[in-house]
Amino acid sequence: MALKITVIGTGYLGATHAAAMAELGFEVLGLDVVPEKIEMLGEGRVPMFEPGLEELLRKHVAGIEGSTGRLRFTMDWAEVAEFGDVHFVCVNTPQKHGEYACDMSYVDAAVESLAKHLRGPSLVVGKSTVPVGSADRLAARILELAPGGSEVELAWNPEFLREGFAVQDTLHPDRIVVGVRSERAEKLLREVYATPIADGSPFVVTDFPTAELVKTSANSFLATKISFINAMAEVCEAADGDVAKLAEAIGHDDRIGKKFLRAGIGFGGGCLPKDIRAFMARAGELGADQALTFLREIDSINMRQRGQMVELARQALGGGPFLGKRVAVLGATFKPDSDDVRDSPALNVAGQIHLQGGQVTVYDPKGMDNARRLFPTLGYADTAIDAVRGADVVLHLTEWREFRELDPAELGEVAAARVILDGRNALDPEVWRKADWSYRAMGRPTA
Repeated sequence: MALKITVIGTGYLGATHAAAMAELGFEVLGLDVVPEKIEMLGEGRVPMFEPGLEELLRKHVAGIEGSTGRLRFTMDWAEVAEFGDVHFVCVNTPQKHGEYACDMSYVDAAVESLAKHLRGPSLVVGKSTVPVGSADRLAARILELAPGGSEVELAWNPEFLREGFAVQDTLHPDRIVVGVRSERAEKLLREVYATPIADGSPFVVTDFPTAELVKTSANSFLATKISFINAMAEVCEAADGDVAKLAEAIGHDDRIGKKFLRAGIGFGGGCLPKDIRAFMARAGELGADQALTFLREIDSINMRQRGQMVELARQALGGGPFLGKRVAVLGATFKPDSDDVRDSPALNVAGQIHLQGGQVTVYDPKGMDNARRLFPTLGYADTAIDAVRGADVVLHLTEWREFRELDPAELGEVAAARVILDGRNALDPEVWRKADWSYRAMGRPTA
């Protein structure tokens, strides 16, 4: 009999996972505790921008004309427990307010609400990013609460989604990691992921702690790479070197690789910053805090980049106060191909300049609504041209393709001064300088 799958939590991770499981041929039931979200998803609409996700959803949501009908949504825990053989827990694990540690309250609540309804053989699979040791604790709690007793098992299967590529990363993952305690759990997960495994995705079987550590280790490594090249940009700035050429040269070494070596205003978003902080906090609880002290410096370098961008803007305006100066900011999201503005370096820089008296106007292809909610006092424009109109300096802070394709001559016609600061080292300096713009980027020669 074909497996039936449930997905608990239908945010960014859950909505993508539910749609992808339906695409892989499974009957899927998604659960959330927010009625508006359930209503929206039931109509085939997603509450966030993610390329290809809405189309995938509409292909499978029951009740939509021409859909397979394999995907439904509910708020009923008993219905979910009754329906599913494999239950994926995809809820949020934010940073605790006022501390580095991870807030496990949503995961705990989801597991407890589900477990007390599980009467027969079933597998609960954690996908959320959690502190190492959580799976052991949750497995014991499920055993305590589930009427099905030892027939209800837990497994850990971390997610590795990149915003902007989430659908592709779910359907064609570069690796599938499962932390299991039984052959049955492994067999069920091999069945769930049979298609990507057949297509060549590596399937890595581990214990609970290793599976929990994979995501935080991967994110810590990526954060280290980003902060490393940003530290090199600081040295290049002091020594009059060129960090872009430096990155190109070291990137040819296949032990290092070219990815994540573009200097700029650093990383943000809902994962990298909070994951490395939670990792440090958990290592401290385990008595291994010395092992991760380097991550504190990684975090510090990253946050420093934002202040340096503000300083670069001040210098570009003559070194005085921002009061009365018009500043155009291209980009609001923390990365392109997303509408996510959580801990966005671009908005952070825009906000700092605004607080210091600058008249800031922001434009972003997809993040405007979320940016307005977070920073309602900033100015917003409907197009890049409108944002730049009358600006004394232009800051390029999110590397959208649309910004790389802008016509510098056309922008120059409306700007008060042709001064651009490339906070992502993603624009072509020659193209901008040929159009009579003064181009500056961190760690790059001024001419």
